[in-house]
Amino acid sequence: MAADQNLRTQSQAPLPLVGGPAIAPQSAGQAGISFSCFIIDDEEAIQDLIEGALRPLNCEIQRFKNAKGALAAAARQQPDFIFLDASLEGSDAVEVIRGLGAMQFRGKVQLVSGSDLPILRDLEQVGERHSLWMLPALQKPFRINAIRQLVQDNISNSDPRGTASSDKPPDVSYKKLRLADVLQNNWFQLWYQPKIDLQKMQPVGAEGLARCVHPILGVVRPEAFLAGEDETTLAKLAERALIQSLYDWPLFGALGIPFKLTINCSVESLSRVPIAKIVRELRPKQGNWPGMIIEITEDQAIKDIGAIHEIATQLKLYGVSIAIDDFGAGYSHLARLKELPFAELKIDKSLIQNCDKNEHTSSLCRTAIELAHKFNSSAVAEGVERVEEVRALHQMGCDMAQGYLFAHATPRDKLIQSMQKRLAAKAK
Repeated sequence: MAADQNLRTQSQAPLPLVGGPAIAPQSAGQAGISFSCFIIDDEEAIQDLIEGALRPLNCEIQRFKNAKGALAAAARQQPDFIFLDASLEGSDAVEVIRGLGAMQFRGKVQLVSGSDLPILRDLEQVGERHSLWMLPALQKPFRINAIRQLVQDNISNSDPRGTASSDKPPDVSYKKLRLADVLQNNWFQLWYQPKIDLQKMQPVGAEGLARCVHPILGVVRPEAFLAGEDETTLAKLAERALIQSLYDWPLFGALGIPFKLTINCSVESLSRVPIAKIVRELRPKQGNWPGMIIEITEDQAIKDIGAIHEIATQLKLYGVSIAIDDFGAGYSHLARLKELPFAELKIDKSLIQNCDKNEHTSSLCRTAIELAHKFNSSAVAEGVERVEEVRALHQMGCDMAQGYLFAHATPRDKLIQSMQKRLAAKAK
């Protein structure tokens, strides 16, 4: 009953734990923030709403109703931020995305549309394939405060176009980023996305996700610098993430709640990185350290069951558990999967989306949750974006969830500050 009450309370109040990614943004209207924004939407009322939200900020705004005019203007001077509707006057968002990709656009693209979420996610993927920085889609209708906060959270103090010292932008693009350079130049950071206990409706852990904080490009998502990397370099990334998470945990532990950190690792990196040795030497000395989790994807988990079983067994001696990631996205043989001693089964977002109203998806999601429990593991829902999905998952008995509904991946200190405020408010 208490869990149901918590869920009702959460559905009435804002769910996000923290805002979207940012690099210490200054407050609205503060001197030093200056950026440009395109609003590409064929509805004048929406253009007015977005412009009204941005008016208190130090922002140069241009409005367009079609792809042709917007792309011509972007070719002359690229904006820092673009609001883009799916359907435009005589054109559409795909046409804009193609044009931005061709000019190696380095700003951020925020989809705003009344279209269904599946269509918006497809548009996000199209943008990412063109190496664009696509922010999570925002469905109409939306509020002025949400628009303003979104921009504040995603505009850094530095000029992302790198034009402060020269009228000509430097020759920098996502396509030229390499993981080796990210690691060598110390541009790597581990950002954390919280995991929420769906029965108690409180944070119980966080997944560490790789980010590049580039001096010119700003914060760069992993797909821009991880694609096509060799296993040797990926192993170096896994080792860096492991060490960083072990150093970070005492800061989370000081909050006084059980909080287990997770990192991602390929099967190849599992065998290349001396994980047991690193954990043995660097694991937190505090008695309340709950251990940590290493995620491997479902498709990789079944490639060499024997080797992974051996590594997983050894790691359990040091408080490190294995989680199966992206479950439901592949076609693994369950008879083989059950041979692995894993602690969590992370259900792919394809089985989570619309699990509250799509009968087929709901059935598959429920089956995955029951399967996790039969394996004596926790079921974790990935990619949760709607309150209705939370309610459905709670009723199905899902243990944990993470996704944009609760929080985006965010820098360690920002997440800890947010959790401190949450705990202080709860104590009152």
